Amino acid sequence: MKKGIHPENYRPVVFKDMSNGDMFLSRSTVNTKETIEFEGETYPLVKMEISNTSHPFYTGKSTLVDTAGRVDKFMSRYGDRKKK
Repeated sequence: MKKGIHPENYRPVVFKDMSNGDMFLSRSTVNTKETIEFEGETYPLVKMEISNTSHPFYTGKSTLVDTAGRVDKFMSRYGDRKKK
């Protein structure tokens, strides 16, 4: 590996999923202003909107997002083609 191109400030950071409150500890170089107590220690905190514990692909709770009835319109036109 080349010398001097990788960051030197890796440290433990807590990532918190704001949609379900799940937290996990990892190493990162991200700059944060907030801290949190996690497992008896104080760590920098990074807030995320979505993670693998809340993303529909990983949880298996995938839903169709309907924008102005487009899914219904598609299903009415092409949805029953296999039945014929």
